[in-house]
Amino acid sequence: MKIKEVIVVEGKDDTTAIRRAVDADTIETNGSAINEVTIEKIKLAQKNRGVIVFTDPDFPGEKIRKIIAQQVPGCKHAFITKEEALKSRGRGLGVEHASPQTILKALEQAHEMSISIVEEMTQEDLIDAGLIGGDGAKEKREKLGKLLKIGYTNGKQLHKRLMMFQISREEFAAAIAVIRQEEKNA
Repeated sequence: MKIKEVIVVEGKDDTTAIRRAVDADTIETNGSAINEVTIEKIKLAQKNRGVIVFTDPDFPGEKIRKIIAQQVPGCKHAFITKEEALKSRGRGLGVEHASPQTILKALEQAHEMSISIVEEMTQEDLIDAGLIGGDGAKEKREKLGKLLKIGYTNGKQLHKRLMMFQISREEFAAAIAVIRQEEKNA
């Protein structure tokens, strides 16, 4: 499968993994110390072909994602879970460890972040849904991130992430209903 957009990844091993899954061009940030030359490449790619940011589900990956989102508006973002990014039999976490099927699925479900944030949900909605400040809140946020394809985030950042991806009240409510049903069945 050919991907039109340029995919931004952290390093060479990520590029190799992407190319096992799809036919695509990549830009490598070479870690979280993303420089101005790399930002300019990403801006040009976004202007001409579009960009999908696909970083590791860890702190450095989120840092890169935030830098790009601030400096290059309109990029799409692809996410995988920590479980999908774990190296089998050993240590390691990253896009380079994900299966080709996982990578393809994440790219197909990439979302565009929006700078214009429309307030739909409130902190109270998140508390009422058990996503902040209660027993099992972290696990619920992990499930929500998987269901909505927006990645995991901590309680403080959840509201911002939902707004950036313009998750509607209906999408949010449907995902919470699935989580509650799973809890009942457990």
